[in-house]
This record gives sequence, C-alpha cells and structure tokens, in this order.
Amino acid sequence: MKAFPNLNRWKFKKLHRPNNSFFKITEQKLFFPIDGQYCIQAIEPGKLTAKQIESCRRTLRRTLGKSAKIWLRPFTSVPVTTKSIASRMGKGKGAVSHWIAVVRQGKILIEVGCSRSSWAYLALSKAASKLPIKTRILDLKF
Repeated sequence: MKAFPNLNRWKFKKLHRPNNSFFKITEQKLFFPIDGQYCIQAIEPGKLTAKQIESCRRTLRRTLGKSAKIWLRPFTSVPVTTKSIASRMGKGKGAVSHWIAVVRQGKILIEVGCSRSSWAYLALSKAASKLPIKTRILDLKF
C-alpha cells in the first residue's frame, strides 16, 4: 500500500501548516459496516505521519493474518516541509520532508472486521500503542 499521494497531480506541493480550525470535533460513521466490526476512534485531535499509519497496518496484519478485513481511514494529504539545520534565513521554503494526516477528535481511524473478538481487541490494542494520540476501541454490533 502506498502511503504517499501522487505527487504529479499537485500543482503547489508546499502548503501552510494546519491551524486549530482543522481540529474541530466531528461525528464519524462507519464506512464499511459488517457483522463483527471493531474500530479505533481518536479521543483527542492530532497529526499522524505516514510511518505511524503504516506501522499500525503492519501490526494488524501480523496479528490477525489474512482472514480479517482491515480498513485504514486516515489519508496523508498534508505535506510538511523542513529546511536543513545549517541553512541561513531566507532563500525560500524547504523541501517536502514527510506527509501527515490531520485527525480530529472523534474520527474513526481503523476498522477491522474479525470473527474472534479476543484477536480483534489484542490487535487493535497493539496498533493503538503505535499512535501518538489517545484512542479507544469500539465494539460495534449490528
């Protein structure tokens, strides 16, 4: 899975930093409602890097195997730029160093469809420990 968006489609790759208006509380619904659904929901707002999302995906796949369905909801769409440490002031904005996904409070981050609840809780707790924000695990039964 590719964590970075297609750079050829961006006209202006360097954006301003997201301010606090990004972090308004939102109500989230499931995109893929199936029976035996478990998910991770963000309790606080924050920013997730592509590496953090990929480490969560690897942990889930390693724990659950191929039998479970996994849906990753955050998408890294905001570029973050940095300049080198030894550079002087001026000379324009730095190059794009990594991409982040802005997460609002209440957003569902990961959905897992698994038949065994004990495996799902174990996998989601391992994946939640990889994230820099506070999360909770929801058990959704239809």
